[in-house]
Amino acid sequence: MSSTPVLSVVGVDFVREGRVILDHIDLEVQRGQHWALIGANGAGKSTLLSLLGAVQHPTRGTVEVLGKRLGRVELRELRTLIGHVNPRHQLLNPLTAREVVLTGGTGGTELPMRWSPSPAEVERADYLLELLGMGALREARWPNLSQGERGRTLIARALQADPHVLLLDEPSTGLDIAAREQLLDRIDQLREQHPDLASVLVTHHLEELPASTTHAMLLRDGKVVAQGPADEVLTTELVSETLDYPVTISRHEGRWAVRTRRGSPNMPEQA
Repeated sequence: MSSTPVLSVVGVDFVREGRVILDHIDLEVQRGQHWALIGANGAGKSTLLSLLGAVQHPTRGTVEVLGKRLGRVELRELRTLIGHVNPRHQLLNPLTAREVVLTGGTGGTELPMRWSPSPAEVERADYLLELLGMGALREARWPNLSQGERGRTLIARALQADPHVLLLDEPSTGLDIAAREQLLDRIDQLREQHPDLASVLVTHHLEELPASTTHAMLLRDGKVVAQGPADEVLTTELVSETLDYPVTISRHEGRWAVRTRRGSPNMPEQA
């Protein structure tokens, strides 16, 4: 197995219109690691994910994907190595679930004109839909899918081109509890069946972390509060510091839970 990190971020700053969004970020993701980026709204999580996905370039510092540095590689080629899951995926046409997955190998969100998938591409799309629990809905049209079904379809789409890293931007957005739990179970199964796959998941709710999460980075105002193995980072003290609010963190059967720390001076008075 190669020792080259899947993702490497060194000394990265990101400045937009004079505002510092990310401030001297370092991150290294190895094969088989599953990172969570945690922080309040506006902490810089999605911006960092956009750098890892080669969507944006850093203002300062370096970002490398599989040893290829942003600014020195053709971006279209690089993005084929990255599976990016955005729950706000936009479609102009009512594609079937299978067709949505097939677009994962075309570089766009719609099926190209006069393009036909190969039998191998169709076979892989069907395999991924089955893996994500969508096999029975492969012919269902996008507008008729629930938010949870769309989320699982988008993960299958992100995997269609056999990427080396999977980026998930708040994949549980808009899901009810049952759909969220089903999605997180599928992510755990996916990671188990693809042990070399690396992933980075953005959320600001620890309850939305799959049990297979191995590492975490806590961000506050664009700066790293802590990073490393998940059990060392997702602690009561560090998460409270990150959120600037007293919480208690617990973990049961691999999943995290958050509660407000009772008796805290920051808690509102009871009526």
